[in-house]
Amino acid sequence: MSLPQFITVEGPIGVGKTSLARLINARYGFHLLQEIVEENPFLGRFYDNIDEWSFQTEMFFLCNRYKQLNDLSKQYLQRDQSVVSDYNIFKNTIFARRTLSAGELDKYLSIYDILTADMPQASLIVHLTASVETIMGRIAKRNRSIEQNMDPNYIRNLRDDYEVFLERYSVEHPDVPILVLDGDKLDFVERPEDLDFIFQQIDAILKKEQPTHA
Repeated sequence: MSLPQFITVEGPIGVGKTSLARLINARYGFHLLQEIVEENPFLGRFYDNIDEWSFQTEMFFLCNRYKQLNDLSKQYLQRDQSVVSDYNIFKNTIFARRTLSAGELDKYLSIYDILTADMPQASLIVHLTASVETIMGRIAKRNRSIEQNMDPNYIRNLRDDYEVFLERYSVEHPDVPILVLDGDKLDFVERPEDLDFIFQQIDAILKKEQPTHA
């Protein structure tokens, strides 16, 4: 029996992670794991004042994602059931390094290391990226009240942080394939041919073939 797959879809806010994870779920029948976002009681205040509310916001996300992944491992992966998730827990460190002060970051990373020491690792990471203009347009389109004051510079920095992090991750974890998809070129929600292209890339990776670049 083949090992269960654990696909994580990652990228900056508003790039389409949840939409793609749901489409992968529908195509492959993997269990769908979605991150808790709007339930975070600090998030609205965080976007209004990042310095004041960053630690509370990041700790809430970390604890909830830890609980989700711990349950996921026991209920699905350890029972040979494949999973697709619209986040990878490493995103916590990307956001924390951008938002926390040096003193807070040291404390946060210590807790992160303890909680994630035995977490399940992705068998495939799908990295969605796009221009700031595309991302801001998608954020506006989904019209979440907590995101109305989103700063484009914050999105730009976050997008760049993902690029740097995943370049380093690919070197440190050469056994984990990373499929990079350009959201400026691919519209997998509106264009079925783009979605078919993405599925071809995923099929190739799952079959241990080398995908072409989008």
